[in-house]
Amino acid sequence: MLALLKMRKMCTPEPEFVPLLPLQGMVEQRGRVEEEKKQNASTLKRMFSLNDLFSLEVWRASLAELLGTAVLVFAMDTIVISSYETETKTPHLIMAFLIAVTITILLLATFPISGGHINPVISLAAAFTGLFSLSRAAIYILAQCVGGILGALALQAVVNSKIEQTFSFGGCTITIVVPTANGPQVIGLETSQALWLEIICTFVFLFASIWIAFDKRQAKRLGSVVVCSIIGTVVGLIVFISTTVTSTKGYAGVGMNPARCLGPALIRGGHLWNGHWVFWVGPAIACLAFALYTKVIPSELLQN
Repeated sequence: MLALLKMRKMCTPEPEFVPLLPLQGMVEQRGRVEEEKKQNASTLKRMFSLNDLFSLEVWRASLAELLGTAVLVFAMDTIVISSYETETKTPHLIMAFLIAVTITILLLATFPISGGHINPVISLAAAFTGLFSLSRAAIYILAQCVGGILGALALQAVVNSKIEQTFSFGGCTITIVVPTANGPQVIGLETSQALWLEIICTFVFLFASIWIAFDKRQAKRLGSVVVCSIIGTVVGLIVFISTTVTSTKGYAGVGMNPARCLGPALIRGGHLWNGHWVFWVGPAIACLAFALYTKVIPSELLQN
């Protein structure tokens, strides 16, 4: 009897061990999905919050954006005018280098106060990616536009009418009117080409530099000086490329900053309004495309 039971026990197969790893993986995946849903809900809540409209701190920070943009417009328009006025053989290269240095300095000056935007593109991209509210972006953009106007007024006070007319006030132009033997003639770039340049160059600007500032991991590791220097360098490179590749007289290059284009257009007027919408619509489309790009990236790779 004992021998029979022993044989039966030996013949009976032992139950197979079922690993728990697949089940554990499913639980972890479900946890990530739930966490991502909570994060998305929190982002939307922060994006559409109106608390910043009534925050004295935000309005105070916007003063840095106003002053920073005013200095930016004054400096950049002066750089554009002086680069061509000196009649150097490489005006585009000199202009791009000086713009890169100027932007780096101004970003370092405004970063501790407002985050260092001085550009509606950066504020809009920050809002679309959920870093702060649309209401805060609106306050910043308003301050930047006012700063752009003040910067253009300051420039008007120090330049004579001949330079103002000859160099289009250093503003954003797609076309200009020049006198010829056959009468006034419009020269410049096609509006569709200028729009595509704004979209592409602004997206590259956001992707190659601003995203480093938005990513807290990289910003902390690199430091504010390096990050601001990268942003300035990328802007300088894009300005150089856009003005060199087209090589079209009458086209001032990509704007990538609607506030900078708005100031001279309001003060100088005239042909600066021709196609002015391109310098707003192009960057806005680029901001939306950049926001979509950040949503496509797996959430575990984003640690904002």
